[in-house]
Amino acid sequence: MTKASTAVIKQIKGGVLAASGFRGAGLACGIKSEKGRKDLALLVPDAPAVAAATFTQNKVRAASVLWDASVLKKHSHVRAVVVNSGNANACTGDRGELDTQTMASTVAGALGCLTDEVLVSSTGIIGKFLPIEKIISGIGKAHKALSNNPAAAGRFADAIQTTDTVRKDFALRVEHDGGSFAIGGCAKGAGMIGPNMATMLCYITTDAEVDVKTLRRMLLQSVNVSLNCISVDGHNSTNDTVLLLSSGASGYKVSTAEREKVFKDALDRVAIELAKAIIRDGEGATKLVQIDVTGAKTMADAKLVAHAISRSPLNLTAVHGGDPNWGRFVSSAGYSGAAMKAEKTTLFINGKLTFDHGMPADTPTEELATEMRKEEIVLHIDMGLGSGKATYWCCDLSREYITINADYHT
Repeated sequence: MTKASTAVIKQIKGGVLAASGFRGAGLACGIKSEKGRKDLALLVPDAPAVAAATFTQNKVRAASVLWDASVLKKHSHVRAVVVNSGNANACTGDRGELDTQTMASTVAGALGCLTDEVLVSSTGIIGKFLPIEKIISGIGKAHKALSNNPAAAGRFADAIQTTDTVRKDFALRVEHDGGSFAIGGCAKGAGMIGPNMATMLCYITTDAEVDVKTLRRMLLQSVNVSLNCISVDGHNSTNDTVLLLSSGASGYKVSTAEREKVFKDALDRVAIELAKAIIRDGEGATKLVQIDVTGAKTMADAKLVAHAISRSPLNLTAVHGGDPNWGRFVSSAGYSGAAMKAEKTTLFINGKLTFDHGMPADTPTEELATEMRKEEIVLHIDMGLGSGKATYWCCDLSREYITINADYHT
């Protein structure tokens, strides 16, 4: 039996351009009202890149989501991704679809490729038409500004933001089995986060060589333990997109079961870090909450419990106030739809026993309150029924969240 080789993994800079074989750009073209704020991004592989994506399952879907889904039904490879922020181009009818196609055709004209080899993403306010002439002009400028340096990666990451307050990017280099590859990405999202198959906008690139069937399978699996396990407010967006592109430029081929595992582990780590970055920057957020569910009858039940806890305003306001009102967490598990027996269930807050097989634990309330006041909180609920487990991430619900969203349209 051949001994498996150990992978050496190192965090690196470069975000969505850390992998070789890609160039990017980000600039201001005038979509956003704030002068000079970046709102147009372009990502171009040096050669056609293998593409995988997941999209929102919301029945109200933006024109860009409809376009991209149709492109990836026809093609395993793409030539470019163009992104605008500040305008979702959702609920805009025939004109919205035409504007999306115009964005793709403008990029295609600059690159000399087919229109349906270009993916399009939009994010921002729903129900407004795109200022398409500004975007056409911006695409020309972005094409001329394409670069593979870290500064270009930063500009791309900045240009996809809406209510985000920080850049969200992460990248790794992996050495394994006599070769190496890079994988990295960036994401945007701070509100309207309650994904179903994806979350807001996320772009991941790798220079590992992966066939399209494997890439698409791995992305779906990875999203389901990362970007599909977060919530700020439980709201599914019309534009959610996660895109993974493989250039193959490193020469590292994901061609064996061992290499598949190494690649999948790296992909999961990148996706989880980006997911957590979204939650840390949740609108008005002051705390990051990790919900670990173990001992559920099935994995599906574990997800039901985590889902219920992460989306309850009662839970999230208690977290914001540092209130050790653990009964809210337990009751959320009880109505989640998962199999549950209170007498078999335990709950821990940052490792401190809180609920013990149907009864309050004897941990002093002030100790629990101290843990609830921390910026990072781990809620661990053991259902005591089986081997199902899941991890979700959410944030607190603050007064600032209400202020942001009460005034968003104005």
